Amino acid sequence: MTTTENDLSAAQQEWEDGALARVLARFPERRPEFRTSSAEVRRVYTPTDVTGLDYKADVGFPGQYPFTRGVQPTMFRGRLWTMRQYAGFGTAQETNGRFRQLLADGQTGLSIAFDLPTQIGYDSDHPMAEGEVGQVGVAIDTLADMEEMFDGIPLDKISTSMTINAPAAILVAMYLAVAEKQGHSMSVATGTAQNDVLKEYVARGTYIFPPRQSVRLAADLITFCAKEAPRFNSISVSGYHIRDAGSTAAQEIAFAFANALAYIEECQRRGADIDDVAPRISWIFNTHNYFFEEVAKYRALRRIWARLMRERLGAKQPESWMLRTHTQTGGSTLTAQQPLNNIVRAGIQALAAVVGGVQSLALSCYDEALSIPTEQAQRVALRTQQIIAHETGAADTIDPMAGSYYVEWLTNELEREATAIMDRVDDLGGAVAAIESGYMQAEIQEAAVAYQREIESKDKIIVGVNDFTEGDEAAPNIFRPNNRVGIEQMKRLANIKTGRDMAAVTASLGRLRDAARGDAHLMPPILEAVKVYASVGEMCGVLREEWGEYTPPTVV
Repeated sequence: MTTTENDLSAAQQEWEDGALARVLARFPERRPEFRTSSAEVRRVYTPTDVTGLDYKADVGFPGQYPFTRGVQPTMFRGRLWTMRQYAGFGTAQETNGRFRQLLADGQTGLSIAFDLPTQIGYDSDHPMAEGEVGQVGVAIDTLADMEEMFDGIPLDKISTSMTINAPAAILVAMYLAVAEKQGHSMSVATGTAQNDVLKEYVARGTYIFPPRQSVRLAADLITFCAKEAPRFNSISVSGYHIRDAGSTAAQEIAFAFANALAYIEECQRRGADIDDVAPRISWIFNTHNYFFEEVAKYRALRRIWARLMRERLGAKQPESWMLRTHTQTGGSTLTAQQPLNNIVRAGIQALAAVVGGVQSLALSCYDEALSIPTEQAQRVALRTQQIIAHETGAADTIDPMAGSYYVEWLTNELEREATAIMDRVDDLGGAVAAIESGYMQAEIQEAAVAYQREIESKDKIIVGVNDFTEGDEAAPNIFRPNNRVGIEQMKRLANIKTGRDMAAVTASLGRLRDAARGDAHLMPPILEAVKVYASVGEMCGVLREEWGEYTPPTVV
């Protein structure tokens, strides 16, 4: 006999009035309300919570629209996710050594951390770079540095991710030029550039130019790679930094998608077809500690994006509907207190990402709340991924949480809430207008403040921080910056500038200036300037002079 919806509702009411009420009268629950970052959590979920779910339309099968269950028919049964730890420090030579070690340890892709001067378009010899050269990532000033960083690493075989945004077009041009110098066509180069400058205005802060000019530059890189480097993902739209700035999971989805729509619309304005650029859009999202919300988030992400692309933007190719994402475990969840606990946090987060069906994964290392990762911490993070892949069974079946009443309900709830936030952004005129007005910034700030209040009131327990603390904790062995890096890098840059063809540099920078003043495509003059060893600072300096620098609104 099949239980009807009415029978089930009556049975649940009987349970609540009987067994549940008797227990609650004697033993109240631990808190009056339980929540994920985005939704209230009820004590139990049943089929009545997912009665409107249409399996074929809303869930489907792996590799088929709407891709809720994954973008490939076999997922990890065919090939495991790419294990790509984030690395980069000091000089190009030192980073090359770390890359070689990671590859020797079994890593299957590379991910570059750039230092702060590179991220904001200053050369290592600029006064603004003092004390920062090579400290939180590798210093890259000219093509010569990029050549040295990939010395002995074949770019036709290794995929590289670059966390670079405002000057992404310049750094990707360098990467493609190195591939050519190794004897390969740009068309065989694989990898990803973040190139998502809009989230910098609301979450991270390494912007240079005003938003509209930044979107133009990002779109020119996207359209260039679509034609000349079709295997390279020319943008990785980031929910990661939005979440690490304090957003909820629903805000992470909504604001990342709103930003992506702005880039697509600019590409279309500049003459690109949606199905030319959409297949190479990749993503980076953040995995936090609430396991079930994170699993549901990746399922909701794929479904929302597929529907947006097919139904709103009219993309025709299934490749345009697929959301392929890299994931890094939550940097903001790491604690400086009892840092070894971060190994557990990152392991749980990584398992959620795998169960959620991501394509590429990096773990934030246990010592990152204190410094850039040590070699030991990087190895532990990589080994954690390998244990999940080979010892847990998590990669053996596809979308294993499908059919859970709770996870299916939470997937629907995240889709509902994220869609409502995106509608609000649309009402404001789109992502750029929402950023210029300060709306996104204010919403993220409000969520971050609410979270911090929960910690301070102990409504949310952070082990080792506001409970389960210890007395005298031994200082861990952490990476120590070396101030010699700045001196060495400035000497190297001076030698490069002395030995290059200055007339060619001046001419190439002049062509970049002309393109920036008009509406011409910016990638050809950038690539030309890169190949004659113009520096990041020189190229960004030209664009600063033509476009100005961004001043953020005051958010209160």
